[in-house]
Formats: sequence, structure tokens, C-alpha cells
Amino acid sequence: MKILFVFLLLSFGYVFSLWKWGGLDKSVTAKWEAQLRHEQAALALAKDNRQLRKTISDLEYKVSELESKNKYFAAQSAPATTPASRAIASIPKPSAEDLVNYEVYKWTPEKLLAIGEKEFHFKNYEKSAQFYHELIHRFPKHDLVGDRVLFGAGVAAFETGKRYDWSEKYLARLVKDHPKSEFYRGAKLWLALAQYNQGDHQKFLKTVEEFRLKYRNTDEWKILSRYYEDISYKIKQ
Repeated sequence: MKILFVFLLLSFGYVFSLWKWGGLDKSVTAKWEAQLRHEQAALALAKDNRQLRKTISDLEYKVSELESKNKYFAAQSAPATTPASRAIASIPKPSAEDLVNYEVYKWTPEKLLAIGEKEFHFKNYEKSAQFYHELIHRFPKHDLVGDRVLFGAGVAAFETGKRYDWSEKYLARLVKDHPKSEFYRGAKLWLALAQYNQGDHQKFLKTVEEFRLKYRNTDEWKILSRYYEDISYKIKQ
């Protein structure tokens, strides 16, 4: 034990000497500061990268829109007597209520998703819901259409305040096809609320029953319990 104690004491003295007079403290501090600068630079680059992706998405959207409009207006200005004009007449005109106008712009799945996510971020839920809906409707088997997209589509549709049928459809698909998804419990919550807002209280109670039995101590249950107790009381009456 004495030998071990002496060895530890000498080791401590050696390290202390390096720290005090050998510049070890400055070396370690310099490394910490360098690492901190690198982390700060990485965070800044990540932020710039996110902003750049958003800017690219905006520009792609505008370019596609301009290209489609140019084609449309060029078609409209073609002579009516040419054979091409008969085909041009079948080109659909943009609708004020249809914010996607897929038949005019022919969006790719990637662009539909990018715009849907962007509009959701800025809380433009109606436009977001329409782009999500078009993506899932046009490309139901695409690799992009996974649990994350279904969840985003369901929440966006719910937040429009009127497209609860879309919300129920996509969230029910997520619950059925992705039982191990990280969005599963959240999807059950929004699904129940969509059913509630459509006046389908029986479906609502059936969906909520799982929360009552399995997730009673969760934040989701705290939200649903208010509706659950109110409807249960009304049904018993």
C-alpha cells in the first residue's frame, strides 16, 4: 500500500508540474476552445444548410410554376385552326380552390413532399394538406410515403379545420401499417380527435379505449380523457 501511495503521489506531482509549469493547462484549454469553435461552426453550417435547402425548394417551386405557366399561356395563344389547338383545348385551367393543380404542373413526388413540408412549417395547413394528399393519392406505393409522411398528412389535414376525413384516412393507415412507428401513439391521438370532430363518437371511444388501458399516464391521455369522459357521460344519459 505504501508503494502504491508513493506511486500515486509522484504521478500526481508529475501531472501537476506539467499543468503548472509545462503548459499542459494551456494545451488542454486550447483543445477545448478549438473543439468548442468546431462545434459552433458545425451548428452554423447545419443551420445554413437547412436554410439553403428551403431556398432551393422555394426556387424549384417557382421555376416549375413559371415553366408550367409559360407552357399553358403558349398553348392558349396558339392558332385555333391548327391541329395542335384541339389538343391544347383539353389542358385544364388552374382552379382557385385547387392549390396543387397537378394536371397543370405535373409535380414530381419529391417536389410534392418538399412543398407539403414547407407549407406545414409555415402553418399554411390547407396548402400543406393538399400537397400531402396529392402525393399519397398519386404515388401511394412510392418510397417517400412512409409513416412520417402519413403522420404529417394527417396532422396537416386536421389543422385545416375541415378535412377530418383525410386526417382519419391517413392516420388510420399509419396505425395499421406501422404499429412500431415512433409516430404510432401520436397518430392514435390525432385519429381519435379526427373521429371526434366528425361526430363519430363510437369510433372515437373505441380508439381511445386503448389509451385508457395502455397509456393512461401519458400526455396524450390527458388530452383525450376530457373528451372521453364527456362523451361517456352523454352516452350513459
